[in-house]
Amino acid sequence: MVKHALSVTRQADFAAWYQDVIAEADLAEESGVRGCMVIKPWGYGIWERIQKVMDAAIKDAGVQNCYFPLFIPLSFFEKEADHVDGFAKEMAVVTHHRLIQDGKGKLIPDPEAKLEEPLIVRPTSETVIGSAMSRWVQSWRDLPLKVNQWANVVRWEMRTRMFLRTSEFLWQEGHTAHADRADAMVETLRALEMYRNFAETALAMPVVAGEKPEHERFPGAVATYSIEAMMQDGKALQAGTSHYLGTGFAEAANIRYQDKDGGHSLCHTTSWGTSTRMIGGVIMTHGDDDGLRCPPRIAPHQIVIVPMLRDNEEDQAILDYCAALQADLKALDAFREPVRVHLDAGANKAQTKRWGWVKKGAPIILEIGPRDVAGGNVAVIRRDRLYKDDGKLNTAFVSKGDFVAAAVATLGEIQDNLFTEAKARLDSNIRRDVTDLKAHFAGDDKFVGWVEVQWSRPTGAVLEGIVEQLKALKLTMRNTPLDAAPTDGACFFTGEPATERVLVGRTY
Repeated sequence: MVKHALSVTRQADFAAWYQDVIAEADLAEESGVRGCMVIKPWGYGIWERIQKVMDAAIKDAGVQNCYFPLFIPLSFFEKEADHVDGFAKEMAVVTHHRLIQDGKGKLIPDPEAKLEEPLIVRPTSETVIGSAMSRWVQSWRDLPLKVNQWANVVRWEMRTRMFLRTSEFLWQEGHTAHADRADAMVETLRALEMYRNFAETALAMPVVAGEKPEHERFPGAVATYSIEAMMQDGKALQAGTSHYLGTGFAEAANIRYQDKDGGHSLCHTTSWGTSTRMIGGVIMTHGDDDGLRCPPRIAPHQIVIVPMLRDNEEDQAILDYCAALQADLKALDAFREPVRVHLDAGANKAQTKRWGWVKKGAPIILEIGPRDVAGGNVAVIRRDRLYKDDGKLNTAFVSKGDFVAAAVATLGEIQDNLFTEAKARLDSNIRRDVTDLKAHFAGDDKFVGWVEVQWSRPTGAVLEGIVEQLKALKLTMRNTPLDAAPTDGACFFTGEPATERVLVGRTY
């Protein structure tokens, strides 16, 4: 029986396992502020990798980065009723600009320092960016206008879980303005495809891209699209969204342009974003009972070299050998970037360092001892294939030259293996033959994946009734997949002719 590195397994308690991975992989910790986390170097290194790869894709689409204020006047939100209603319960509000002592040694807001207008701590930036766009857009020549910002946002969540749902989190938010609906929709779907491609090629996380049902739209949006990923416990994780906002936000912010004929028209706007929630998705997609398995494209260190030092005269030769190996590997390119190699020459025992990097999910771990130096070899541990069939650690002993020659291909193979494994799990756990949702999803902890059913897009009271039925079963509609098979019958819920198919499941 294999003795794993974590104290709890996925099968025993998936929620506790998730928290254990975060702690043992040294990704993040509690901050002392409810719902806010300290992202530690390995966790933030993953976020930096996500930023780098995503930012390149954003800029390739002609979007420019900028920055907007953390504080947004309340009046900006009041201009867009549906939008403010959707976020009202989550908004953090600043009302004073100074503290004073109360005479008992405690600090309190100074009654004389009350702001003339409350400021909202940014939950999203449609309103403040819309205000800027109203100044920046004057003519059809100014369109399309495409901006993005990397920032933090605050949404006062009542039930928090690190990376998945926190009161403060990091994200990117793209905002664009267009002359007409057609151009805006092209951008909306371009952003959706960018997220799908990024999730699958960088995170090795297969997703389903589709449109959200009416009741799941972003507040104030005309249409919302998402990518949905399946976690190992069968629940869905919304990993990125793209919204066509129509002209509603433009009207509220007065984003108008003079067309070629001299008339004035409202712009059609979009917004799209993804966040540190993706890190939670990577944990729950790829993690195992020994910790995180980090896809090579987003691993801060793709290869970690662990010298097996013994505090004797052989140590320097081992370190010199490791340094030369590191230099050889750094000269290589993987995924169009130099290979990221770390030499862990710290004071901890080699076994402690090995298991530390296993838990962090470093794709390849190399152990180098005096025999390896003498023989010109390396001991290779691949994080995607940690154990042999007999349960023993799967360590391969190869020549240094052979390993260096195959290193780039090996990283690519690990990336592909993680995706293939997750894709097989996703595909095999979407059921299309379910006739009774209650029976199928019986039991809170039962792994059942998702159900795809035919759907007629009901509205009003009929839709509200369906949503309440699903809520009672702890289910939600995720999205209507863009690549779903054509409809061929009646709506699962109403019996009316179906117009599309919708995914149903439990969610984070």
